Amino acid sequence: MTDRGRPRSFDRAEALRRAMEVFWERGYEGTSLGDLTSAMGINKPSLYAAFGCKEELFREAVELYDTVEGAAPNRALAEAPTARAAIEGLLRSNVEAFVDPEKPSGCMIVLAAMIGTPESQGVRDYLAGCRRRSLEALRCRIERGVADGDVPAGADTAKLAGFYATVLNGLSIQARDGASREALDSIVDAAMGAWDALVKPAHVPGAKRRA
Repeated sequence: MTDRGRPRSFDRAEALRRAMEVFWERGYEGTSLGDLTSAMGINKPSLYAAFGCKEELFREAVELYDTVEGAAPNRALAEAPTARAAIEGLLRSNVEAFVDPEKPSGCMIVLAAMIGTPESQGVRDYLAGCRRRSLEALRCRIERGVADGDVPAGADTAKLAGFYATVLNGLSIQARDGASREALDSIVDAAMGAWDALVKPAHVPGAKRRA
């Protein structure tokens, strides 16, 4: 019988980091238990004992990804002096991360499980929830810009957030397809070039309509 008090013979944090990299590179369904145990340096019983099941391990790996890889973009979003600078900082920071040659390309939260079998629906729903929270963070930052006066009152903050979230997701896909940093930066240039037109209110409150 296994001693419940026996300490683990592996570094759990390091094993989780390695699992995160495998999921990030291969996706949820593309990663087998054998891939995980090989990368983590443990056997299946140890994986189950430490992390539960594959899906629980994946969710914990996503949390680690969001904490570590999301730190710089989240800091850019929170600390930039204007909403425009915050959105641009978020995009530029992600571009830098997406093409880092030392890591899998693109964003794990975008790429790991966009489609798959019905059995993996819970994973897809979980990641969709992560993306919705990111979208909401963009909207809140733009609304802060409205309150601060650097975004016009009446701007459609939901539309703006949706547009830049779509750009961000597209950058991830382009990076996975092999796009260079220069190519991705040019996309950010174009997206930020659209800022002034996008923030302009469709209708100014109190404006008189033409007869």
